[in-house]
Amino acid sequence: MRLAILGAGAVGGSVAELAGEYGHEVVALANSSQAAVADEDEEIDVESALERAASDEALGSSDPDRVFETDYDVLVEATPTTLGEAEPGFSHVERTLADDKHVVLANKGPVAERYEDVRALERESAGSVRFEAAVGGAIPVLSTIEDCTPQAVTAVRGVLNGTANFILTRMAAEGLEYEHVLAEAQDLGVAEADPTFDVDGTDAALKCVILANVLADGGFSLEDADVTGIQDVPPSALELAAEDGRTIRLVGEATREGVRVGPRLVPENGAMAVSGTRNIVQIQTRHAGDLYSSGRGAGGPETATAVLSDVGRL
Repeated sequence: MRLAILGAGAVGGSVAELAGEYGHEVVALANSSQAAVADEDEEIDVESALERAASDEALGSSDPDRVFETDYDVLVEATPTTLGEAEPGFSHVERTLADDKHVVLANKGPVAERYEDVRALERESAGSVRFEAAVGGAIPVLSTIEDCTPQAVTAVRGVLNGTANFILTRMAAEGLEYEHVLAEAQDLGVAEADPTFDVDGTDAALKCVILANVLADGGFSLEDADVTGIQDVPPSALELAAEDGRTIRLVGEATREGVRVGPRLVPENGAMAVSGTRNIVQIQTRHAGDLYSSGRGAGGPETATAVLSDVGRL
């Protein structure tokens, strides 16, 4: 497949770096202001483009809009997630499908906030939309649901944010206050300078909204989710939980009825008590019982593997 990649950050850059290993060609790579675009029947020099970007030089000499004029098979949409109208990600999806080409999303916005619109555009196109990377990083959540068929899945639950999980794990292990552990996570690069989306439950909620949309074939956006973050969890709550053989994790749940995300008591040695930045997903099925999958839910190379798996399915 010939890939055009929008977004040259951790995920988009990793997709570009790993594409050749998966048997694909990169014909365009763009950030918000520049693009490296290949000549006809050629590939771009990914290494050079990323080196320029890392040195604060121009990624390429073309306007990002030129990406859509290249001879590509799949657009990889790896720009930052935005809420509400989910722009510019949604417009990128719309333009690609109008050209009867495929889209693989790492960007959560279009399928969390405008799922029905995306599916309507897809029905009118010869192209397809896939978005494994939007939920759970390297964990094959959506492909597992697809294999089971969504109709046979009754609920999906999980620990879906590594930053929040790292903070709760450290608080429980050391009896530390939230603010102290958050600062530690930021120093280690586990938390962003502005960690709001992670700690207030928004990131996990967006992932669960996507899952609910898959199960119910649409009908949900972030405003429909019941969301509570971890900012107000005190060390004393974790201590009391430990006395009862339990701990606290930020758990999200998606069903056809709705989405809930919040701190939940879980057995200390149970499946949901993953530690550090690991994620875990439980898929509840009608005929195969509960299926569990755990791994790294974020990171450039990890999420890129999910993107490239979708490209392989296409």
